[in-house]
Amino acid sequence: MENTQQHRPAEDGGAPSGEEPAGSRAALELLVHGVGGTTPEQMLDDPRTVRVTGDDIAAVFRRADDADAERGPGARHDGPVPEAYVWCNLTSGNGTRALWLLLLPFMVVNLAHWMRPSAHGRRRTVRLYGLLVRLTGLSLTVLLVAAACEVALDLTAWQCAGTPACAGRHSWLGFLSPGEGWWGAPGRRLALAALVPAALTGLLWFLSLRTWSAYESQQPLGGPGAQEDTGPTALNRPGFWYGRRLGARLRAAHTAAALLTVAAAVGSAAARYDREPGGPAVLAVLGALLEASLAAGAGAVVWVVCRRGRSERRLDGDADRRLVRGLPLAALALLALSALYAGWERPAWESADRLPGNLTFAQGLLVIVLACVAHALHRTDPDRRAALRGLAGPAVAMLACALGGVMSGGVSQRMSDWLDGTRASIPGPPVLLTWQASVIPPLLLLLLVMCCWLARRAWHLARAERAAVEEEYAAEAGDPGRTRRIASVRAMAALTDRGPRILAVTSAATLLLGAGALAGATATGETPGAAARGAHPVLHGAAQTAQALGSWLIGLGFVLLVTWGRRAYKDASARRTIGILWDVGTFWPRAAHPFAPPCYAERAVPDLTWRIATWTGATGGRLVLSGHSQGSVLAAAAAWQLPPSARRRVALLTYGSPLERLYGRWFPAHFGPDALDALHRDVVCWRNLYRRTDPIGGPVRLPGDGGPEVDRPPLKDPLAYGRTAEHPLPAPILGHSDYQADPAFAEERRRLLARLRPEVPAPRSTGRPGPAA
Repeated sequence: MENTQQHRPAEDGGAPSGEEPAGSRAALELLVHGVGGTTPEQMLDDPRTVRVTGDDIAAVFRRADDADAERGPGARHDGPVPEAYVWCNLTSGNGTRALWLLLLPFMVVNLAHWMRPSAHGRRRTVRLYGLLVRLTGLSLTVLLVAAACEVALDLTAWQCAGTPACAGRHSWLGFLSPGEGWWGAPGRRLALAALVPAALTGLLWFLSLRTWSAYESQQPLGGPGAQEDTGPTALNRPGFWYGRRLGARLRAAHTAAALLTVAAAVGSAAARYDREPGGPAVLAVLGALLEASLAAGAGAVVWVVCRRGRSERRLDGDADRRLVRGLPLAALALLALSALYAGWERPAWESADRLPGNLTFAQGLLVIVLACVAHALHRTDPDRRAALRGLAGPAVAMLACALGGVMSGGVSQRMSDWLDGTRASIPGPPVLLTWQASVIPPLLLLLLVMCCWLARRAWHLARAERAAVEEEYAAEAGDPGRTRRIASVRAMAALTDRGPRILAVTSAATLLLGAGALAGATATGETPGAAARGAHPVLHGAAQTAQALGSWLIGLGFVLLVTWGRRAYKDASARRTIGILWDVGTFWPRAAHPFAPPCYAERAVPDLTWRIATWTGATGGRLVLSGHSQGSVLAAAAAWQLPPSARRRVALLTYGSPLERLYGRWFPAHFGPDALDALHRDVVCWRNLYRRTDPIGGPVRLPGDGGPEVDRPPLKDPLAYGRTAEHPLPAPILGHSDYQADPAFAEERRRLLARLRPEVPAPRSTGRPGPAA
């Protein structure tokens, strides 16, 4: 965007004096790009572009020659004026986006919230579903901070600093060694090390608050006085893209939960020591009071998380300031009291074995209950196209927990190896982490089997597609190699529809293997290799191999994550690759986890609705909202938010669209058949283009009862089988890209404009902004 110029329209937004606005003759095509991002020059096919409105994060651009197309004697009327809405910097801007990789489990569990099945008349069950997902998200926050406590408090301050052999190999731990000074007491070492997870908590709170201000604080078009809207989807509600109240409450609750986790890790060890026979009675009482206060704080956090969900039916601007400020401050005060209590003088206290108080979180139980609720919702309103028969949300929540476990376990394993190496001078991380690492090899083996199944399925599909390709291009000369390539691309594109099976097998195996790891660690209290000692040699060897290989793999995963993040921080192209992941995963608001990467749609959808409403209100012209890939999802969301007066001026053109193929199947409550059919009725006209070679886009599959059918028959890809007069060079197989190169694109756009009826623009005295507002 550095090569673009900025165009500033006239102050009043109207036509220059003495000139009549184009009015009813004005036509605009608002282009919205998809995942991966692009430049306005590429979208508009012109090296000279100007920024009409917006900033460096997201903006609307035009060709320089079209900057004043609606005004002045040079206004063009041979076709719609193209505009490009560029939003890629929302997900792949500066280098700090690389830090979002650490928030991946939070993003995944947030997706689970929006994957609930559609259900009518089951409001309490829907609320229970959202509550369970929020509790699962809360457990992930506690898991992340507990992993930081494991590294900083247990492995470093408690085990290594308390062991002369380990502390001697790390000079920077010398001042923490027993007998080396005031900090040598176990409680003071823990209090000092607590600064690390506390700082991590502060960083997460700051990032959540900062990204909310930059992304999600945009007022929707209707403003606070918007009326409640009802329909088959919540995306048309006035408060859907403005979750200020829930976001603030969840941010306060998760921050408090993280601080309470650190306080429990610091204070529980001292309280347990003080309860032993012969300990000081006063300290024992203080320890009991502290633990009771921590339990009360945890109860308050859970109450806040359970108390209230999203308020979508109205624009809720209440931020609950007392609760938002008071809850984290109270947790911070308890952390300070825990540090003071743990640092009290206890001459006989020594650190031994692992730090007591490590917790095992019942995430698997939450996921099982969530699956039961999702199944009940699906049975209420069955949708045959819904992924996993409505169980996609619980499956994704299970994967989020697995990602959190792998990331936290990888950090602990690598830190233990770095501190102690293979000398075994310290006990190391909890046995449960070793068991969890040991189940990674069999899980990867299962995924390898699934990949082999997909390859076999693709081979059979390719063979079946060859006959279809030969029939489609029957008039051109046959080329077996060309036919095989086209058929193979179509077969690979069809594998997208097998994604639910892969997720089902992976999540089920993760749940079963995780339960087995928990049972093995609880029953034996030893690592898998040690627990299998004395068993059959084959079983013992398999246990040792799984343990060693799992430890190596979990460490490799952690190293790859750090390496990828470091590369993304420095390399813009790598950052754009990661941005594709955020394009898909952060479309939805942060309803389950406040520390997830920010929702770009809470900025992009208001941008689009404001632009459409102001342009149609000022000109009374016709507008084609043209969205590719993920841009078609943004376009649909914007169309739902438009007021009826603007919606009458808008036609929808989608291409390479995942609206039904991905969003309709994975998010049936919001993009299911009823919702898409309602969108078809809401807009004046809608046309969808797709190809059989496209792995992402697909048909919308709606009946044509509201006018012409939405789906055009699949476009030919490639445009020519062999060399022709129009294509003297071999035509490429386009797949998901370059839909505008197909003549069908211009044809459908022209038909949409013909179906829109222009009207006289509103008088300037109404206060409506001009075309460049």
